[in-house]
Amino acid sequence: MSRGKLRQAGNVRVGNAHTAREARRRVEALSDSQVVQQFLDGDDRAFAEIVRRYDKRLHNFVSRTVGDREQAEDLVQETFVRVYRHLHRFDQTRKFSTWIYTIAGNLAKNELRNRSRNPLVLFQAIMKNWDADYRPLEWEDPKTRPDDLYRRRFLREKVNEAVEQLPEHHRTVFVLRELHGKSYEEIAEITGCNLGTVKSRLNRARNSFARIIAPMID
Repeated sequence: MSRGKLRQAGNVRVGNAHTAREARRRVEALSDSQVVQQFLDGDDRAFAEIVRRYDKRLHNFVSRTVGDREQAEDLVQETFVRVYRHLHRFDQTRKFSTWIYTIAGNLAKNELRNRSRNPLVLFQAIMKNWDADYRPLEWEDPKTRPDDLYRRRFLREKVNEAVEQLPEHHRTVFVLRELHGKSYEEIAEITGCNLGTVKSRLNRARNSFARIIAPMID
């Protein structure tokens, strides 16, 4: 191949790469509802953007619910499969994040139902593998003194122990509200409960959490 043709081929490759990057940037700048519509209009790259936005968040939510990170990976994959198959049925007057969390939450609940009849068996694993980025507090700081760092690590362990002792239906609303920042309305849709039940469960979860953790940190 001549040098001219090599340069031309190289320019085509560079141009294609630049076009692909620009396309990714455009998709990343869209709102969830716009990404959904773009996918429904036939752009498969939009679904890749959905996965990018929600993969880690859903994995943390599901792994905290079922207490098994490997099983959570399977459930999150199944969530995306169902989203892909049924996105055309999605009511776009609703919030997309609520819809996808609802699917993931239902799969997680089914997983729990299929496990041991004694739910206490599950509590030992819950919250054990939380990622630092998803903790409710910034636990470690390079400027922190060793004794402060020890105290924070101690508190982190006790927080995890206290959350493990919450019943599953209380733990779910607690995690969604306190760690994922979901609104009461979103939690109601995700869990399939009415608003009053969500508020009641969350109030009981907070009270139970405070009661459990108080003697641990005296």
